[in-house]
Amino acid sequence: MELVIYILLALVALSVLVFFHELGHFSVAKFFGVKIERFSIGFGKVLLKKQIGDTEWVISAIPLGGYVKMKGQDDSDPLKKNYDPDSYTSKKPWQRILILLAGPFANFLLAFFIYFVIALYGAPLTAASGYIKPVVGKVAPDTPAQRAKLQVGDEIVELNGKKVKYWYEIGDFIQESNSSVKLKIKRDNKILELQLDTKEDSFRNEFNETIKRKIIGIAPYVEKGMIVHFNVIEALKYAYRETINAALFIFKGVQKVTTGEVDSKNIGGALTIFDIIIKFAQNGFVYLLFIMALISVNLGVLNLLPIPALDGGHIMFNLYELVTGRELNEKVYYYLTLLGWAFLLFIMFFGLYNDINRIFIKG
Repeated sequence: MELVIYILLALVALSVLVFFHELGHFSVAKFFGVKIERFSIGFGKVLLKKQIGDTEWVISAIPLGGYVKMKGQDDSDPLKKNYDPDSYTSKKPWQRILILLAGPFANFLLAFFIYFVIALYGAPLTAASGYIKPVVGKVAPDTPAQRAKLQVGDEIVELNGKKVKYWYEIGDFIQESNSSVKLKIKRDNKILELQLDTKEDSFRNEFNETIKRKIIGIAPYVEKGMIVHFNVIEALKYAYRETINAALFIFKGVQKVTTGEVDSKNIGGALTIFDIIIKFAQNGFVYLLFIMALISVNLGVLNLLPIPALDGGHIMFNLYELVTGRELNEKVYYYLTLLGWAFLLFIMFFGLYNDINRIFIKG
């Protein structure tokens, strides 16, 4: 019974993210005078519907996305067009581009808001491990830090003349430095200065690649169940940085899978998404919010990919029209759209195959 509740919670969480994405399209389209014929959460058979003004609001049977059906725009029939004043196709290319951008932008904005709420509420280490105080919790043996006599409990207040407020800044500043760093530390209410060399070491990054980084050999002081608190200004900065970092992480992931640097077995489908949401939700509401923010950014980035049938593909078509002053050839547009749908279906089933193999076969 508990699992059923978490599955329903995951469905609601995913539906909220889809709703905001489609609401972005809906809002800008309405602003430009486009008639919205249907706003759907989910695909397939309509389960519930209600007519409000010109728009039919529906909940459909397959809860793996959603869509806004604008007058004059139909992905199921790419060549169907309508040039009435309230039609999508009657709008100028730059207006259509803004309508298309509005969905991903809504996802980024939602993620920013969620991160902001997490910061104000009090972020667990999962969501804010880099934002803890720069207090040394461990000094590794045979490292520059040990040789310079850094001690557990030392607070790093300055590195190479730059003020240090959060732990993540230490790593960033060290990577920017040459072979040595100058530290100002606070120990027993006294400020001490230390000069030490850096050491290069190998690590596995988020994509399981071996990379080299400069280190000095310290780890932060962490308490079990530690919560990181922010004031309003800090919370805004945290939300902005986390949204940008999440977007860059997802973009790099897509890039590495595309170039073969990361194994395509890492591509996950709907089951992986639900599995991740459920696992985070089981740890508490703030963890659910955190994974919702990350998935929201994921939706925003993936929808901007220049693949026909996605927002990014339609943006490319409209950019072509904006630059050349003429619409893309109908046959080219039609076959590119079909190719885009075929590619998306392939990725969906490939992701599902990976999900089944990872979750049910390998456990």
